[in-house]
Amino acid sequence: MPRILIALGLVAALAVPAGAADAKYALTGDNTKVTFVGKKADGKHTGGFGKLTGSATVAGGDPTKLEVTVEIETESIFSDDEKLTGHLKNADFFDVKNQPKATFKSTKVEKGTAGYTVTGDLTLLGKTKSVSFPATITEKDGKLEVAASFAIDRTQWGMTYGKGKIDDNVELGIKVEAKK
Repeated sequence: MPRILIALGLVAALAVPAGAADAKYALTGDNTKVTFVGKKADGKHTGGFGKLTGSATVAGGDPTKLEVTVEIETESIFSDDEKLTGHLKNADFFDVKNQPKATFKSTKVEKGTAGYTVTGDLTLLGKTKSVSFPATITEKDGKLEVAASFAIDRTQWGMTYGKGKIDDNVELGIKVEAKK
C-alpha cells in the first residue's frame, strides 16, 4: 500500500501541465528599458541606461510569482544633454567610477485592482532601500511584458546635489519585452 501511494504521488507530480512550469527570461539592454525624467523649475531632462543584465522567472504562469533580478551598468547612463550625461556620471549623482553597478531584486508581487504592485530592493550608490511600484505584467506564449512608471526620491540614496533647484523625485520608467 505505501508503494502505491508513493507511485501515485510521483505520477501526480509528473502530471503537472507543461504550461505550469517556470518560465525564465534573460533581461538585457535590448529587451529591458530603464528610463528617467528629472525635473527642475525651468524644465526637465530625460534619459536612461543602455546596459543591464538580469533574469525574470514566472512560476506556473502566475505573475504574483514573478522574481526579477537586474544589474545596471551605471556607466551606460545617457540623457538628452551630453554635458548633463557627464555630470550624472560624477560623484554628484551616480559616481560611476566607484559605484559601477545599480541593482534591483524583487521581493514580492501582489495583484491589485488595476494590475500588480511590485516590491523589491533597489541599490544605488551602495545604499539599498525597499521600493514598491504599480506595474502591468503579462506572460503568455513565451513572452514576458512588464511596464511601470513611478517616482523615487533620489535623496534617499544620497543624491542631494542641486537640492531646492532640482526636484528630489525622479520619474522612472520600466519596459520589459522579453522572449524565452
